[in-house]
Amino acid sequence: MPKPPIRQRLAEAAVALFDENGYDETTVDDIAVRAGVSRSTFFRYYRSKEDAIFPDHDSLLDRIDARLRASTAETAIVAISDAVRIVLAHYVDDAEVSLRRYRLVRRVPALRDREIASVARYQRLFREFVGEWLGDSPDADLRAELMAASVVAAHNQVLRGWLRSGGAYDPAGRLDHALGYVIATFRHLEQPQEKGDQVVVAVFGRSATPQVVMAAIQQHLESGVGGTP
Repeated sequence: MPKPPIRQRLAEAAVALFDENGYDETTVDDIAVRAGVSRSTFFRYYRSKEDAIFPDHDSLLDRIDARLRASTAETAIVAISDAVRIVLAHYVDDAEVSLRRYRLVRRVPALRDREIASVARYQRLFREFVGEWLGDSPDADLRAELMAASVVAAHNQVLRGWLRSGGAYDPAGRLDHALGYVIATFRHLEQPQEKGDQVVVAVFGRSATPQVVMAAIQQHLESGVGGTP
């Protein structure tokens, strides 16, 4: 059976050694030896030992970007849903490494900071895509930010649940359920409220009949005063 690519071997070695011996106690030399390569080979693939914990984010971002760019305005929501599924599958398909990485990140502040930065890159990619989709429509920047945040929040909630369970189940169904909320949010934000819309607050006594209420509201709307924008 052929050996995995060197990049993958280094990542697997780093995760295993950090888990076995501790992050601070593991050196680049240790990782290189475990992977069966030289120290200089390690630095051809990674700049530091923490980089080896998140080895595929650049290529994964490229895959997500390609999926999003392949869509049209009519299929944008489908593309976003597909992109989220690609990210989750990336973790699930290599469950052992994902679970070890999860345990490490919880223990090592430097890795938590790195993970937060990685999540921000995904959110920025979704935000930029949605922003282009919305164009110069009202509140496009705000709506794009809200949409991107909902995508990342839904994915992360499902992923964290799966990781906490030790990978005990297939999270695909739960992601689809979460995406239902995301799509509902998108549908709501696709058509922003017109800036001219007003909220009318009216107070009536209990004895007021529906006819009296409707007549008073109609008179108020026709007068064009007293509304709260």
